Amino acid sequence: MKIAVAVDHAGQPLLEAAIAAIGANGHESTVLGWSGDYPDIAFAVGQAVVAGDADRGILICGSGAGVSIAACKIDGIRAACAHDHYTAAQCVTHDDTNVLCLGARVVGENVAVDLIDAFLGAEFSGEERHVRRLNKVLDIERDGLSATTLDAPKAIS
Repeated sequence: MKIAVAVDHAGQPLLEAAIAAIGANGHESTVLGWSGDYPDIAFAVGQAVVAGDADRGILICGSGAGVSIAACKIDGIRAACAHDHYTAAQCVTHDDTNVLCLGARVVGENVAVDLIDAFLGAEFSGEERHVRRLNKVLDIERDGLSATTLDAPKAIS
């Protein structure tokens, strides 16, 4: 797989470890640079994944939260912030996540490598319940929803 990688100023300390982990897993990395502003790197990686220039992406900022929020604003991107092995794998197997977001101020180099290994080693299960749930997420992405258009909360069925 081709993996697009970008970091902000806080994610810079994990960049080399991320590149090495990608290579150790037999994948090719493309470093899209770094910026002091996390929305810029989220957009660059998201754009590469959506355009098909990369199969998946890895974003690293201080907490992982900012890049995750920004990346999820891009149609076609399903980004997840993971700080444990289970989540890094499960977000792909259950949710077909295509961008992993890490917090360099939350995890150290060894944990980051483990998370990248888990993310890159996972594949979407394709199980009916996961496909059904993913389709619901895609419906939300397609149809959009503005908080100003909501009349009242709807019952969950």
